[in-house]
Amino acid sequence: MDALPLVALVAASAAVAGAARRTPVPAPLLLVAAGLLASYLPGVPDYTLDAHIVLPLLLPPLLYTAAVDSSYLDLRANLRPVALLSVGYVLFATVAVGWLAHLLVPDLPLTAALVLGAVVAPPDAVTAAAIARRVGLPARVTTILQGESLVNDATAITAFKVALAAAVGEGMSWGAGIGEFLLASVGGIGVGLLLMVPLHWLRTHLKEALLQNTLSLLIPFVAYAAAERVHASGVLAVVVVALYLGHRSWQVDFATRLQEAAVWKMVAFVLESAVFALIGLQLPFVLRGLGSYGVSEAFGYAVLVFVAVVVVRFVWVYPATYLPHRLSGRVREREGELSWKSPLIVGWAGMRGVVSLAIAFSIPMVTHDGEEFPARNLVLFLTFTTVIGTLVVQGLSLPLLVRVLKLPRRSERAETLAEAQAQSEASTAADASLEALLADPRNALPDPLVQRLRAVMERRRNAVWERLGAANPVTGESADGTYRRLAREMIAAEREVFVRLRDERRIDDEMLRALLRRLDLEEAAAYRESDGA
Repeated sequence: MDALPLVALVAASAAVAGAARRTPVPAPLLLVAAGLLASYLPGVPDYTLDAHIVLPLLLPPLLYTAAVDSSYLDLRANLRPVALLSVGYVLFATVAVGWLAHLLVPDLPLTAALVLGAVVAPPDAVTAAAIARRVGLPARVTTILQGESLVNDATAITAFKVALAAAVGEGMSWGAGIGEFLLASVGGIGVGLLLMVPLHWLRTHLKEALLQNTLSLLIPFVAYAAAERVHASGVLAVVVVALYLGHRSWQVDFATRLQEAAVWKMVAFVLESAVFALIGLQLPFVLRGLGSYGVSEAFGYAVLVFVAVVVVRFVWVYPATYLPHRLSGRVREREGELSWKSPLIVGWAGMRGVVSLAIAFSIPMVTHDGEEFPARNLVLFLTFTTVIGTLVVQGLSLPLLVRVLKLPRRSERAETLAEAQAQSEASTAADASLEALLADPRNALPDPLVQRLRAVMERRRNAVWERLGAANPVTGESADGTYRRLAREMIAAEREVFVRLRDERRIDDEMLRALLRRLDLEEAAAYRESDGA
């Protein structure tokens, strides 16, 4: 097997994603555009999405990293809107989009149209997270979109199986369809609940960060495979486990957390980049499969289906937002006055992604009776154009819409103040703990070391408050920023000396690595890299 195409895909997509960070265009859109262009370059091989690869191998780690970074408490606080979107909307969109596609596209049977509806129903978890981070959506809107996209794949995959069974002639009653859905959802959650505590126990009892991170990389695949083995939802199993582990991550030692954050950041970057590039690279394959359908005719149908997908989401979002508020006094008391702007953003932010394409490519060539699946190639094309349309049209216009609506953003000063207050309370507790420890004769220390412990604690207490203070009139930095910069420059000077001593053969490479690691840890403690870097 030639590995060069895979290496080229990863390298090229990573390069494009890196370049996107220096442009105002979100990385997913630039990657899709690059994939579209590359698909027609001579020498570029065919990259065909395989559902047997995407669903069990790419989807679990992408879901896991998105869920671990999500807030269990925020999701629980927004359970109603998340459930209405991730379950109610997906089922509604499956039927509504399928029915509209059947009416709008000649010769598209209703069974095949419902398959199309299930395929394009779920907004994508990776896309939602990437776009939300880039445009700076309000915290509650971001939580709702991420929560929806974490769970809705399970609903869509189950709806797809039911619609596909009807389309290929296997036959499935409404009762059997509901049973399939309950098995998938309840079973997936059950598998997640069974696995989360033992997996967390393993994470906290393994003594080496390397072993703990190896386990971390295996967890999403274990959860997904275990659930699928019993015909439950692997998606829900991964999400349940990831939310629990993310909520309990403070119980893992610091070395594991530092290493795990770096490892998963790299894995997510590589997979997200490759996934969006793969979407664009499907164009030639999809166009070749159109067969009797003319390109212009198919594009006309694509526009109609895209409009139907967008309209159907708004038809669901506004009633799902306002009706609970009108009917329940408790909801009104908890959420306060509603703004028409938030549901508008939620409705417009329904970008589709690689899961829709992967599911579409899993549609069989022939039905249960041995006949060709009706309009399979057209369904693939309409799925592809819907994914591209939502990414380009909605993805490009969403930042502008957020700016025009002037949605309230997170207050950096308010967040810094809350952080400072939390740090002050923690430092007070640490101070009391230190005094109690020093009162024990077994913990006797020379006074300089005691003062050093107190100085470090005082530094942590003051650092956040200093970010709220006046800026340096020359550099524009806060006192905390200047401190961090000077600390890094001092450490850099030490590092140069260690390297010079190694080059002069006064210390060996093993000692150099030990000294550099110590400096790296001190630099990490002295300087916190910003999230956007």
